Amino acid sequence: MLQFLDHFLDSLNPSHTTFRVYIFAAIILIFSLIIFRTILKMVKFIYAYIINARRLRCFPEPPRRSWLLGHMGLIKNTEEGLLVVDSLVKTYIYACSWWFSLCYPIVRLFHPSSIKPILQVSAAIAQKDELFYGFLRPWLGDGLLLSHGEKWGRHRRLLTPAFHFDILKNYVKIFNQSTDIMLAKWRRLAVEGPVSLDMFEHVSLMTLDTLLKCTFSYDSDCQEKPSDYITAIYELSSLVVKREHYLPHHFDFIYNLSSNGRKFRLACKKVHKFTAGVVQQRKKALQETGAEEWIKSKQGKTKDFIDILLLSKDEDGNQLSDEDMRAEVDTFMFEGHDTTASGLSWILYNLARHPEYQEKCRKEITELLEGKDTKHLEWDELSQLPFTTMCIKESLRLYPPVTAISRRCTEDIKLPDGKVIPKGNSCLISIYGTHHNPEVWPNPQVYDPYRFDPEKLQERSAHAFVPFSAGPRNCIGQNFAMAEMKIVLALTLYNFHVRLDETKPVRRKPELILRAENGLWLQVEELKS
Repeated sequence: MLQFLDHFLDSLNPSHTTFRVYIFAAIILIFSLIIFRTILKMVKFIYAYIINARRLRCFPEPPRRSWLLGHMGLIKNTEEGLLVVDSLVKTYIYACSWWFSLCYPIVRLFHPSSIKPILQVSAAIAQKDELFYGFLRPWLGDGLLLSHGEKWGRHRRLLTPAFHFDILKNYVKIFNQSTDIMLAKWRRLAVEGPVSLDMFEHVSLMTLDTLLKCTFSYDSDCQEKPSDYITAIYELSSLVVKREHYLPHHFDFIYNLSSNGRKFRLACKKVHKFTAGVVQQRKKALQETGAEEWIKSKQGKTKDFIDILLLSKDEDGNQLSDEDMRAEVDTFMFEGHDTTASGLSWILYNLARHPEYQEKCRKEITELLEGKDTKHLEWDELSQLPFTTMCIKESLRLYPPVTAISRRCTEDIKLPDGKVIPKGNSCLISIYGTHHNPEVWPNPQVYDPYRFDPEKLQERSAHAFVPFSAGPRNCIGQNFAMAEMKIVLALTLYNFHVRLDETKPVRRKPELILRAENGLWLQVEELKS
């Protein structure tokens, strides 16, 4: 090092020895300060790490894989991984600490009393954890799912009217029509008798078709023919999961140079181009027509999601920017199709496993539809399916579409048992674990719709069943999703019988949503009138 400095000073050729000494001293001082600052940061980090680790000792900790890797790799995104979660819940009941490598702890929560303090605290304190959600940001931007603080609050207020019952009522017609298209396809496939179909494939296309109509008023015909936009959405979901599972790709620099990184950017570009194009086209039409004439032209018609966004203003009279609008539309498309498709697919699977419940649902649905010229459901009729609703909720408990959500709190969070989650730690709220907690749900692996008998609701915590999360950041579209699931299930059971395909065993696969390895195959057979 000193020899290098000597050569460097010779190259400068300073004429005075004193000047040479000053330069030499200054360089040594700068390097010393850099080293000192680095050491100081390391000491602060180690001290904070030790204090945090000590504070987390109040939570029980399962045996680690190793001192360096911690618990990393012990829970995989497989059927076996979910069985490990079942074991953790049965052993620790409320919560436990979990270490991703030596330096990254999280607190796993899986009891209503443990998750409630996190879910009920304000959104400004319980923020989304970038470790789990950051990979979605290039695609979804700063929409409701990923934003926080004042921006999240403003967007939530602006978007809430889009999911008011008066708006949702108009979407019922679209739910019926999209389901009719899927069932017509099933009739063609099952014309010669029962046929085995992958529920995820067919139901996902149907929910995407519905969302495109509700969001853009766009009839893509995606249930019958391929679409570049649909293909890009599927590819983005797949690439995010692949990135999450491959540690080197957690670093943006490495991922951006990889083939998957290039595919991700290209798919993002396609989706953003489509969304931005529709927003700009609709905004231009609104400006040319004027707000009053635009509203008049929509009377008697179904207002789509973009219509409502364009007309929404906050308390100061400000609207969403084009970028914010695109982010909210992309978020709605992402959150709205896969989760509902997962929920519906597992509902059909559970009713195929329990034909006695399927038949009871069918009887309830038939009594509601008999005598009607058009075998469609109206909004007001959705409340007249109590047993079908119980079956839907029990399936969402047993197979929640989103198995876990994460938060990173900016303040210490005290739990009812006196334990404290130190601020800055990731909290993994296990929806799956809470729904399978034997302390809350007796015989949790058994499918029993009567758990949701209205007379039994007072027996358990409101946070025992949280498929749509809870608190300030609960799912804004849960009424949309429940209405769609009721209509799709009712029309499906009215027209078809579903049975298990014994040749294709079902293994759960938790990704961004709860899927099934190699598809969820059921035999469908048209009912003869």
